[in-house]
Amino acid sequence: MPEQIEIENVYKRYPGGNEALRDVSLTIEPSQVLVLLGPSGSGKTTLLRCLAGIERLTSGSIRIGDRLVANGRTHLAPEKRNLAMVFQDYALWPHLVARDNVAFALRRRGMGRQERRVAAQAMLERVGLDALAERYPNELSGGEQQRVALARALVGETGLLLCDEPLSNLDADLRERLRIEISSLVRAAGATTVYITHDQAEAFALADKVGVLERGQLVQFGTPEEIYTSPATAFVARFTGLAGEMPVRLLAERASNGTVEVEPAGTLELARPLHVRSGVSDSTMRDGVLAIRRAAVQICMPSEDEHHLLGTVTDVAFRDRGYEHAVDVAGAGTIAGVLAPTRIDRGATVGLRFDTSGCIVFPTNGNGDTAGDDASTAHDEPIPDPVAAVPFQL
Repeated sequence: MPEQIEIENVYKRYPGGNEALRDVSLTIEPSQVLVLLGPSGSGKTTLLRCLAGIERLTSGSIRIGDRLVANGRTHLAPEKRNLAMVFQDYALWPHLVARDNVAFALRRRGMGRQERRVAAQAMLERVGLDALAERYPNELSGGEQQRVALARALVGETGLLLCDEPLSNLDADLRERLRIEISSLVRAAGATTVYITHDQAEAFALADKVGVLERGQLVQFGTPEEIYTSPATAFVARFTGLAGEMPVRLLAERASNGTVEVEPAGTLELARPLHVRSGVSDSTMRDGVLAIRRAAVQICMPSEDEHHLLGTVTDVAFRDRGYEHAVDVAGAGTIAGVLAPTRIDRGATVGLRFDTSGCIVFPTNGNGDTAGDDASTAHDEPIPDPVAAVPFQL
């Protein structure tokens, strides 16, 4: 039966003062697929290990269903949490064939040997490996080993499935095919699933909800669409894919119409007023960052098409969907991954046209960093809320 997971005010500190998790709270609904997304060192693996019972919490609490499994005093062992885990390095027994590796997960259930073998064979058939049941792990490819590991996790029909970057050791084509298989299998099983990755495309493809972690803090939690269209911070925007960023100047005295200046490109009008932080004078000019999604920029010929900015092509690469170009906008930075159906030579002058919905402005704080980007910094002024990530109107 799928479990509801409640993680409340979780901290994890290691000896020496290293704080791996800081005040993390979230709820995972039964049968939901949650993907924890973040770079190395963000705390996503630590959170998964705390949920599994491999690590002890410093403070806070974790509930799986109606059971308190961890807090400052309580720590339920992993084998008592009714969960299964798929590891990055497969973690198969080298001396057992594939069927016996899968059957091993059923030994604590009191099932007879033959019954376990039948159930394991049926699960191997579901993952497309029934013909390889008698092979040892070293006789299987990486993708086949990961399928065995997935079959072992699913055969026990636990209420919670944890996946620790299970696809990171595979090549790109196999990773995509196995990602689809994992999605189909876990949804068919109905288990609540927590999956960690540093790959935003993988996260968006798999998740019902995404939790983005930065330096041990949960900086945003929502659907893939919410994370992509309304990133809470510039860090979230960068980590979920940008073509580039350009410095802009925010004119607070004209906040009613939300004007920004891109030098030397000129003035752009925002679709709605900027969120002005308390203590900022109406006459103060502030710096900001214009973050541009890859899907929000098009390349065009300046002599033929309406464009917003001019730039110079500095690089071009063939992709399966066409040609990706890097375009340098003088004095404002480089926009990369600009897709076009035909190749444009390096050194050519081109126009860039922007889609409002994928262009986001983040005000910067006094030291030049984007507001709210440093999870370790205390702020004595309100940080602009996600609405302050303002699409601009061209």
